Amino acid sequence: MLKSDRWIRKMAKEQALIVPFVERQVSRGVVSYGLSSYGYDVRIADEFRIFTNVHAAVVDPKAFDEKSFVEVRARVATIPPNSFALARTVEYFRIPRNVMALCVGKSTYARCGIIVNVTPFEPGWEGFATLEVSNTTPLPARIYAGEGIAQVVFLEGEEECEVSYEERKGKYQRQKGVVGPRVKKNG
Repeated sequence: MLKSDRWIRKMAKEQALIVPFVERQVSRGVVSYGLSSYGYDVRIADEFRIFTNVHAAVVDPKAFDEKSFVEVRARVATIPPNSFALARTVEYFRIPRNVMALCVGKSTYARCGIIVNVTPFEPGWEGFATLEVSNTTPLPARIYAGEGIAQVVFLEGEEECEVSYEERKGKYQRQKGVVGPRVKKNG
């Protein structure tokens, strides 16, 4: 069942579901963020890892070359044409074991050809969400740190899952900063 603003507010206050938590929608002069009717609009932090081809690296999720990124810390980041950046949310999440959260990009950015991709927040997961922000246009695109970038919606299961993300020792549990791809090693 999709969860409402009442549930989100209660869980934020009682179980630190979202920290920091903005109890109302902030929209004047910014890309909106904060609590909405059936979701929470997250902000993007000022830490960006922008992809570059300067070192002619191959993007391989099993053997990722950190030289594929340029680290940028800024209030406004520019993503090159037809490229993308990794970033993170300002907010830290603690997802209950009977809830899954989905994160989708905001229409303000989507209408500019800027797409946000985030995998689901699984039951028992906690951390800052890593965001993939794609610039699908042939022009440079600006992203504003501290403002809204995506909306998280919370879905409650009819029963608790058998094994949570935390219990199976998910590789992105309690992630901090902007986290690149990881693959678990054998053993």
